[in-house]
Amino acid sequence: MSISVEVKGNIERAIKLLNKKMQLEGVKKELKNRRFYEKPSVKKKRKRLEANRRGRKARRRLL
Repeated sequence: MSISVEVKGNIERAIKLLNKKMQLEGVKKELKNRRFYEKPSVKKKRKRLEANRRGRKARRRLL
């Protein structure tokens, strides 16, 4: 996986763009999750809760 940003002058804007791309790709979330070991049972519970959250969000969009 490779994320790239072209810098044409404004470095602050390039950093913001890079952070936005990393957020959309899920890189920041992955790094946060891998910082500490997560037991398999806790991992399953987190995944289930995230799926429920996504489902609720999708149902709201349908209304």
